Amino acid sequence: MRSIKRFRKILIANRGEIACRIIWTCKEMGIRTVAIHSEADRDALHVRFADEAICIGPAPSAQSYLNIPAVISAAEITNVDAIHPGYGFLAESAQFAEICEACNIKFIGPRPDVIRLMGDKVEARRAMKEAGLPILPGSPEPVRSEAEALAIAREVGYPIILKAAAGGGGRGMRIVRRPEELGPALQTASSEATAAFKNGDIYIERYIERPRHVEIQILADEHGNCVHLGERDCTVQRRHQKLIEEAPSPALTPELRERMGRAAVEACKRVGYSNAGTVEFLLDEDGSFYFMEMNTRIQVEHPVTEMVTLADIVRNQIRIAEGEELGFAQDDVIIVGHAIECRINAEDPLTFAPSPGLITACNLPGGPGVRVDTAIYPGYVVPPYYDSMIAKVIVHARTRELAIARMRRALEAMVVEGIKTTIPLHLRIMDDPRFRSGDFSTKFMEEFLAREQERLSAAH
Repeated sequence: MRSIKRFRKILIANRGEIACRIIWTCKEMGIRTVAIHSEADRDALHVRFADEAICIGPAPSAQSYLNIPAVISAAEITNVDAIHPGYGFLAESAQFAEICEACNIKFIGPRPDVIRLMGDKVEARRAMKEAGLPILPGSPEPVRSEAEALAIAREVGYPIILKAAAGGGGRGMRIVRRPEELGPALQTASSEATAAFKNGDIYIERYIERPRHVEIQILADEHGNCVHLGERDCTVQRRHQKLIEEAPSPALTPELRERMGRAAVEACKRVGYSNAGTVEFLLDEDGSFYFMEMNTRIQVEHPVTEMVTLADIVRNQIRIAEGEELGFAQDDVIIVGHAIECRINAEDPLTFAPSPGLITACNLPGGPGVRVDTAIYPGYVVPPYYDSMIAKVIVHARTRELAIARMRRALEAMVVEGIKTTIPLHLRIMDDPRFRSGDFSTKFMEEFLAREQERLSAAH
């Protein structure tokens, strides 16, 4: 039986709203927190609310939040028991997890070997196929030449999609519909992947034209117990960046949810997964689903799952890392109502150009069923160095229709002055008939923005 070691103090290797989110749960658990921050984040909210704070470097993330020696030094100086990486930055760095282990600091996440396995998309596909998950036809290894790529594309059938073996987020990704497009697309994708991930390896998959993006939230302890907390629908995205997430998915039947959840749990057990994780699937129009990737960390969109299940995923992460068993079984997981999350970015809602700067005034919405995860306040300066997301507005209601109405009410009450935000864009999406119907694919934003452009052109 694995012993349980209660954490006295946790360092949060992140910033912004996710750092605050972790602090709130640690406070409820009686665990002290250490915030790290760059010089640009001296006045950040997570710095104010943590019990201790340490500046670890200049504004650029490579010199601060991604600087492993600086993060580890801060952890050792403050004598913490564990590090919570949040998402982004070092959250999926197997090297960082290994160094934490070597320094006798608990990394709140899966083992380094599992992070490394799932971080290599080709190896992850192979592992999940062996574990029984359906995968899209494609290359078993990264393609080494244009000739090899052409041969695989002929076998798979066009259209195909090129993907970076070492990364995600839409970088190193190209859709190819004809053989003559393949060579240039392969070169561009590889160059982009090299720049983003220092690894230019590209693999091929069959491209599904109008899928939904559905992911299963997993919790697994270090005793072999594993459950899923239902699914999230992340289909509304622009250039492979998610904008709106909801739980449960409007597209899933109870039978399909059970099949996808069971498949994700069995696959995680096969690879020895522990802590929180997400198995992401593409769902075809005919109800077929295919493994896409696994995220070995907490997700940006975790609040919608928390709203419909009443689970505190961060609390579960910490308890699992301490050595506790889950304490509940699959039959204990009950999904109630519907939740929607809008990611609010500091961006121009028409051009999506970043809009950092001073927030002169802000009002955060409240009322029944509304949650706001954010680190902004009046007088806060949104820095230009990091991701543009400044808040997440999450609502919960009895039905999807009521959740949309509640989100609309919350967005109307949310005021952020001094910078531009995507609030107007989200309001227009809430009014869109296709979104309200629940019948859409990953092409939703492309089609929605085209309609918006037509509307604006007609108005002028």
